[in-house]
Amino acid sequence: MPAANHPLPTGNMDEQKRRKPGFFSRLFTVTETDAPPEPVETEELPAEPVAEAEPPEEKKSGVFGRLFGRKDKQAEDAPAEEPAVEEPTAEPPEPVLAPIKKGWLRRLTERLTKTRRGLIDNIRSILGISGKLDEETIEELEAALLQGDVSAETTQKIIARMKAVVKGRDKDLTPEDLLDVFKESVREILANSAPGFEPVPPPDGGPYVVMVVGVNGAGKTTTIAKMAKRCTDAGLRTMLVAGDTFRAAAVEQLEVWATRTGADFVRAPHGSDAAALCYDALAKARQRGSQVVFIDTAGRLHTKSTLMDELAKIERVIAKQLPGAPHETLLVLDATTGQNALQQVKTFSACVRVTGLILTKLDGTAKGGILLSILDQYRIPITLIGVGESAADLRDFDPDQFAMALFGEEGAEG
Repeated sequence: MPAANHPLPTGNMDEQKRRKPGFFSRLFTVTETDAPPEPVETEELPAEPVAEAEPPEEKKSGVFGRLFGRKDKQAEDAPAEEPAVEEPTAEPPEPVLAPIKKGWLRRLTERLTKTRRGLIDNIRSILGISGKLDEETIEELEAALLQGDVSAETTQKIIARMKAVVKGRDKDLTPEDLLDVFKESVREILANSAPGFEPVPPPDGGPYVVMVVGVNGAGKTTTIAKMAKRCTDAGLRTMLVAGDTFRAAAVEQLEVWATRTGADFVRAPHGSDAAALCYDALAKARQRGSQVVFIDTAGRLHTKSTLMDELAKIERVIAKQLPGAPHETLLVLDATTGQNALQQVKTFSACVRVTGLILTKLDGTAKGGILLSILDQYRIPITLIGVGESAADLRDFDPDQFAMALFGEEGAEG
């Protein structure tokens, strides 16, 4: 997916407040630069000879006449009445141009609306109508979970846990009790997550190396840019390495992000060996004192074994240059691809040592159940999730916050 369509936020709200007034504001207001009216054209014009004549009887004036026409003599002599509304104030309140900042939990709840409506509300409806966990209800639950991109294996685990809990109760459960049992089953799966993305440079002074992998269109380049901004904002000297040497557009995009985030940038001529580039880049990172290095790799098709073998070669070369590196290998997944994401996890993890997952575009799918399947089947922690285009929409995955947002529960904003 082209990263140029998702720029980092750079706007300045003070500039928006100083924007020029609109056409009608300029028409009816006088600014400091407006020239004063010419006296000869306003005050010294001779009076119209018909001014003393009686006005036409019962003649109605048009819109402009009512706005700018003369008042009759009686109205002019009458004392002015104070306006009943819209009294002018000395200092009118300044309009609020900047949007109100929302807490992360509140924003996450809004961005997961599609999944909540497509999966959770369906589950809530099924349990609320039946009020019991009989065979018919179980079949409906299975169908709802499968439609929400929860795999068959994970669906069976959730149903089995619900059966065990219900069987162990002495009294009948209410629909709300059944929903709570379902929520706990989901929370148990979500607990298989990472503590978040927190790069810590090695004590020997070498850089903390993060290799980012994934298929084309998953959002690797944009995700790297957001992580790089996070590091530079924290005061870490960061380097971006354009390991996708066969796509000129990918190199150019990453170079733009490096400039915007204030990170160093290393590239090689088009068609160069990506592994050799990564080897040289780590040497430069040591010389420049870089603390965090992000390596962007080509968008490997997980169905092409030769391309996956080349990715494994890059990993071996990195480890040869810097023992212990890469310290993290993050696989970026597009949540809208559904079950195909499971196959990507399987293939990439068989090729390289995937330490964490980044799920992007969770706000654009009604089938966010794929997240549950990945955590349950592969036990690879989810490090980051993306629910929007801005840098603030890529956050550490917190299972408790995610569950609250998924179920629409109220809680303190983070």
